[in-house]
Amino acid sequence: MGSAKYDRAITVFSPDGHLFQVEYAQEAVKKGSTAVGVRGKTCVVLGVEKKSVAKLQEERTVRKICLLDNHVVMAFAGLTADARILINRARVECQSHKLTVEDPVTLEYITRYIAELKQRYTQSNGRRPFGISCLIGGFDFDGTPRLYQTEPSGTFHEWKANATGRSAKTVREFLEKYYSPEETDTEEKTVKLAIRALLEVVQSGGKNLELAIMRHGQPLQMMDVERIDEYVKEVEKEKEEEAEKKKKK
Repeated sequence: MGSAKYDRAITVFSPDGHLFQVEYAQEAVKKGSTAVGVRGKTCVVLGVEKKSVAKLQEERTVRKICLLDNHVVMAFAGLTADARILINRARVECQSHKLTVEDPVTLEYITRYIAELKQRYTQSNGRRPFGISCLIGGFDFDGTPRLYQTEPSGTFHEWKANATGRSAKTVREFLEKYYSPEETDTEEKTVKLAIRALLEVVQSGGKNLELAIMRHGQPLQMMDVERIDEYVKEVEKEKEEEAEKKKKK
């Protein structure tokens, strides 16, 4: 019988303590395109795997990275339609907070707001959980860079670097191996680390990557394909050199 009795209703625990609908939402995230976030000393870099668009489709309308406020950027993996609802709610909350207290939101505040919204959808009938995981990056008003991740269950944590979506485990293991304060002390190194991490699972180079750089007090910069290609070539060259060194040994 297994999960069959308990996976119909979102609010019912199985005898071994599982909420199956929430776990299925996590599976939807794992089928989404890979997203990675790296927090540097002076910037936060978010990168996503860009799925190839149809020949006649307008590429501008296929976005996995978006602004929530001038200083908050979000990348996501999972169901794009679900993400659109969350993004709109989060943007309204950012503006509402600014109107009410005359200060921009902190990264933790808006992450907690998104996580609470997700959690509410796991505890009431007639709804289903959001099938997305978000990486939220940016700067607090004192200039501190932040990177958070939220899950469909409503949990959130702060990270130095993390990945979500397809093959997230592979990318996370790469980041655990290569992330260090020295590797992220300049913007260039931080961008390169994010691209190297994505290239662990993304094929055919720069045209399949989308990258955004958030700097303190500056507007979000989306990297153009030519610039990404330069980094990709540099990374591939370094890989070849490493492989040659290993052969000589």
